[in-house]
Amino acid sequence: MPKARHKYLLDFERPLAELEEKLEEMRRLGSGAEDLADQVADLAARVEELRGSIYQNLTRWQRVQIARHPLRPYTLDYIDALTTGFFELRGDRLFADDPAIVSGFATFRGSVSGYINRTVLVVGHQKGRNTKERQYRRFGMPNPEGYRKAGRLMRLASRYGKPILCLLDTPGAYPGMEAESRGQAEAIAHNLLVMSRLRVPIIVVIIGEGASGGALGIGQGDRMLMLENAWYSVIAPESCSSILWRSWDFKEEAARALRLTATDLQEVGIIDTIIPEPVGGAHRDPRATMTAVRDAVGAAMKEVSALDIDTLLRERQRRFDAVGIFTEDTS
Repeated sequence: MPKARHKYLLDFERPLAELEEKLEEMRRLGSGAEDLADQVADLAARVEELRGSIYQNLTRWQRVQIARHPLRPYTLDYIDALTTGFFELRGDRLFADDPAIVSGFATFRGSVSGYINRTVLVVGHQKGRNTKERQYRRFGMPNPEGYRKAGRLMRLASRYGKPILCLLDTPGAYPGMEAESRGQAEAIAHNLLVMSRLRVPIIVVIIGEGASGGALGIGQGDRMLMLENAWYSVIAPESCSSILWRSWDFKEEAARALRLTATDLQEVGIIDTIIPEPVGGAHRDPRATMTAVRDAVGAAMKEVSALDIDTLLRERQRRFDAVGIFTEDTS
């Protein structure tokens, strides 16, 4: 494991990291020494066994931790890998630009599905890599102007018949007083209305965190794709814990109760496709992850682009209406 990753080790990964370090050390010492070859092979087998044991049996809270890993690819990384000629457009034409949401037109690179070299609008949350950038982008938590910018550009894409690709990765909408005073809830609700009526295909990919209205504000589409270790929920586990138990100490219990993983959401029909990640998470092999995302997006785009617009809108409405389970008391 590269040293850069050791800096960001998650608690449950430490036993594996220690064993990997020992394996690397034995390989260096045993280079060319036949008497150590059997020991190296045995230790390598133990590393693979432990790796499989850890990552094949992740808890919901552990997947939340992986989704938040600081080396995980972000929206701009996907834009660079999946598209060419990205031209970012800024501003909501009402108040300001919001760097927590990036958006612009680009040419989709294409995939094995055959959906190649098409102009798309890309909209996504961007968290930032270092302290300065995270402050600038507010850790990917948008203000109202971010959602209004996204809505403005989605309407522009619809006007010119360009499909839309949304990449979700946010801990939630920005909770500051200024954001609330400028109509945070209204901006999110308005985008839901706008996206329900857009006469172009919309593909949504949850690449990391998908928390609350912060994600939902750009998260309604014709196909919902989700990376294996991403999460999507009405509330973050810590916030849920603080409300129910008056403490963040029960975040693991909250994560279990919220059923926020890709598998959970596919079972209830919210997610269409789970995109596999490399063993250990997307940050372990970003290139493989981006290739998987590219292929999944291309296949989804090709599928929905084959539908006529009226059918597309009817199916989109049907998808939204089908979310959730309820009973009606007629007595």
